[in-house]
Amino acid sequence: MSVALFTLGGTIAMAGAVGSGAGTVVARLDGASLTAAVPGLTDLGVPLDVQDVQAVPSGNLTFTQVLDVVAAASRAVAEGALGVVVTQGTDTLEETAYLVDLVWPHPEPFVLTGAMRNPTLAGPDGPANLLASARVAVAESARGLGALVVFGDEIHAARRVRKTHSTSTATFRSPDTGPLGHVIEGTVRILGTPPRHEPLPIPEPAALTATGVALYTVTLDDDGALLVDLPADRRGLVVAAFGVGHVPASLAPVLGALAERIPVVLTSRTGAGSVLRHTYGAIGSETDLQRRGLINAGLLDPYKARVLLRLLLASGADRAAVVAGFAAHG
Repeated sequence: MSVALFTLGGTIAMAGAVGSGAGTVVARLDGASLTAAVPGLTDLGVPLDVQDVQAVPSGNLTFTQVLDVVAAASRAVAEGALGVVVTQGTDTLEETAYLVDLVWPHPEPFVLTGAMRNPTLAGPDGPANLLASARVAVAESARGLGALVVFGDEIHAARRVRKTHSTSTATFRSPDTGPLGHVIEGTVRILGTPPRHEPLPIPEPAALTATGVALYTVTLDDDGALLVDLPADRRGLVVAAFGVGHVPASLAPVLGALAERIPVVLTSRTGAGSVLRHTYGAIGSETDLQRRGLINAGLLDPYKARVLLRLLLASGADRAAVVAGFAAHG
């Protein structure tokens, strides 16, 4: 028995600068060095099986790379791992965690974490986050919860967590639900259990490459010119609309025309709360846009909606399956 630890790089693994001046390269701590800096790991009761994955800034991660880690994690679980921990950069952590959550088929916890302060700074948060994540990975109470994000001794569901601040160590929040639990004096306390869904199939890499999904954020006095020129090879579109799912009236027919060609998913740009379904009726309202064929994403934020839509389309889902997917996951 062990905890499978996969290290992808990011702030948590920055060890110091190589060279000087602007654009210096930051050296990476390997997994052995990373774990050696964490007091308390030896008290976990099980060893960590460390696997250093190719160091990739999280902004450069691809769906395929993340799903490759999922496949390796599945093999580790099949070989007896009690749980999985992945360390990576925080820039895309909310998206990679949700991608993992959609496909993770095992009861064993899959925990993602990172750091906001690198080890060269005063008060780095990486060691504490890694220790808390390892504790969650072996906790019986965390089984069956899917992918989790552990930061600052808080345990968040991948489906709800957001990065809400560019520099704060308290950046990860779940605005709609709050954390699922906490790590308190080394003990994992789960306070709520989210619903789980059947895992989605993992598409072939070639299908993912061929499935481009655009994300468009609506803004004040938006003329929609970028929507008119949406590349023909985009297989789907996520719209981050105002408030509860509204756009300027002039954009409504443009979005309706696109929805006749590709799945167009309606989300809110606000960062919390749901898109409504039948409260407002003006042109450009949520009711009007759904009548024009847009798909309601419910509580999913734009970034997670894009992950779900791309995964569904790359797996061969038709429009009915996409609608059903968002009804289940939104």
